[in-house]
Amino acid sequence: LKPVAAPEPKAKSGGLLRSSAVVGLMTLLSRVLGLVRDVTLAIFVGPGVAADAFFIAFKLPNFLRRLFAEGAFSQAFVPVLSEYREQRSFTDVRALVDRVAGVLGGSVLLVSGLAVVGAPVLVMLFAPGFIGDADKFPLTVELIRITFPYLFFISLTGFAGAVLNSYGRFAVPAFTPVLLNLSLISAALLSSRGFDNPAYALAWGVFVAGAAQLTFQLPFLQRLRLLPQPKWDRKDEGVRRIIALMIPALFGVSVSQINLLLDTVLASFLPTGSISWLYFSDRLAELPLGVFAIAIATVILPSLSRDQARASQESFSATMDWALRLVLLIGLPAALALVILSQPILATLFQYRETAPRDIVMSSYSLCAYSAGLLAFMLIKILAPGYYARQDTRTPVKIGIVAMVANMVMNIALVVPLHLFWQLGHVGLAAATALSAWLNAGLLLRGLRRAGVYHPGPWRGYALRLLLAAAVMTTLLLALNPDFARWLDWSWWQRGWRLLALCGAGLGAYLAVLWAAGLRLGHLRGPGTAL
Repeated sequence: LKPVAAPEPKAKSGGLLRSSAVVGLMTLLSRVLGLVRDVTLAIFVGPGVAADAFFIAFKLPNFLRRLFAEGAFSQAFVPVLSEYREQRSFTDVRALVDRVAGVLGGSVLLVSGLAVVGAPVLVMLFAPGFIGDADKFPLTVELIRITFPYLFFISLTGFAGAVLNSYGRFAVPAFTPVLLNLSLISAALLSSRGFDNPAYALAWGVFVAGAAQLTFQLPFLQRLRLLPQPKWDRKDEGVRRIIALMIPALFGVSVSQINLLLDTVLASFLPTGSISWLYFSDRLAELPLGVFAIAIATVILPSLSRDQARASQESFSATMDWALRLVLLIGLPAALALVILSQPILATLFQYRETAPRDIVMSSYSLCAYSAGLLAFMLIKILAPGYYARQDTRTPVKIGIVAMVANMVMNIALVVPLHLFWQLGHVGLAAATALSAWLNAGLLLRGLRRAGVYHPGPWRGYALRLLLAAAVMTTLLLALNPDFARWLDWSWWQRGWRLLALCGAGLGAYLAVLWAAGLRLGHLRGPGTAL
C-alpha cells in the first residue's frame, strides 16, 4: 500500500475587509504600545547623546529588517509560496519552507556577525557626524554590537509570519511586534537600575525582544505542520527563484527606508537632538501607515498572488482598486489631522521631564513635512504588491532608483541652503523624503496602468465625497484647536482628554459627512462592492 500524503492545512477564510480589520487591530495595539514606548523614552531618556546613539544603533538592524523580514523577502517569498500551494503538493511546500529557512537564517546570521565585528565602520558610514565625538561614537559602536543580533531573530520571525499570512493566520504575525514594545518599555523603566547609561538597557531590550518574537511564532507554525527543519540548499528551484526575485526587490521595496537612512546620515551633522526630533515625528507619521496601509497590503498580497496564479486579471484589478480606495478613505483625514494637531499631539505624548517645549516645536515641523507625504507612503505599500504578486521586481527597482536620486537631490536643495539655520535643517530632510515618496507612488501607479493589470473603476463621485468630508473636518479642527501655549500650561490628563475630544470631533464630522453623502459600511467589504 502506498502511504497517504498528509493533507495540506486549510487557509482560513474571511473577507479582505475582515482580515484587514484583524491585522489593523493587532497592529493598532502594537502601535499604541509603541507610542507608550516612545513616551517612556522621552520621559526617562529625552533627546540627547544617549537617545541619538540608541536610535542609530536600533535603526540600522531595523532597516535591514525591512529587507530580510517583511520587506523584500516577504514580497519575493509569498508569491512563490502561493504558487506552490496552488500547483504543487504539501510535501513540496514543506520542502520549500525548510530550504528557505536554512538559506535565509544562514545568510542573516553571517550579516549579523559581520556587523558586530565591523560596528565602527557602520557608524562611520551611517552617522559620519559622530566621528570625532568622544561621547557619541564609542557609545554607538557598543550599542550596535548589542542590537544587531536582533536582525537574525526578526528576519526568521518575518519568515514565519509570511508563512502564517499565506495560510490566513494574520493575527499572530500582527500581534508579534507588541513583544518588542513591551520589552523596550520594560527596559526604559529599569534603565536606572544597574545601568549607568539608559541606552544600554534599551539595547539589551531590543536583543531580548528579537528572541521573544521568534519563539512566540514557532508553536503556530507547528500547528500548520510547517515548523521548518532548516536546510542549506541554494540550488533548490524555489530558493533560487526567491533569491532572483529578492535581489532587485531589496532595493525597490526599501526605497523609503534608504531615504530615511540618508536623512539620518545628514542629520548626524546637525545639532544634538535633530535625530530625536526626526524620530518622534516619523513615529507618529508611521502610526496610520502601520495600522492601515501595511495591514491592507499584508492581506492583499496573498490574494493578488493567487489571482495571478489563476490568471484572474479582473479579480486582480478589483482587489487593487478596493485597496487604493480604502487607503485614501483613511489616509486623507489622517494626514490632515497630523498637520493641524502636530504640536498638541507631540506635547501630549512627549513633553515631560527631559523633553523641552523647543523639542516639541522642532518635532512638529518635521511631522508636518512627513504628513505631507503620508498618503504617498501608504499608496506605495498598496501599489508595490501589485508588482511582486506578478513576480515583477525589475520595474520597482527602476522606479526606486529614480526616487532615490530625486531624494538625494532634494536633500541637497532643501537642507544645504538652510544649513545656517540649524533649527530648520531637519525639516528639509523630512520634506525631501515626502516629495520623493510622491514621485515613487506616481511612477508605480503609472506602471500598473501601462501594464494593463489595473483598471480603475468610477472614481469621481467617490473622490468628491472624500474631499467634502475632509474639508469639513479640517475647518472644525482649526476652529476648535486652542493656542499651543495653552497646551503647554495644561497637565497631562487635561491635554489627553482635550486631544481625544478634538480627534473624536474631527472623526465624527468626517464620518457624518460621508454618511450624508451616501457611503455605507457595505461599500467597503471587499472588491466588487460599489464605493
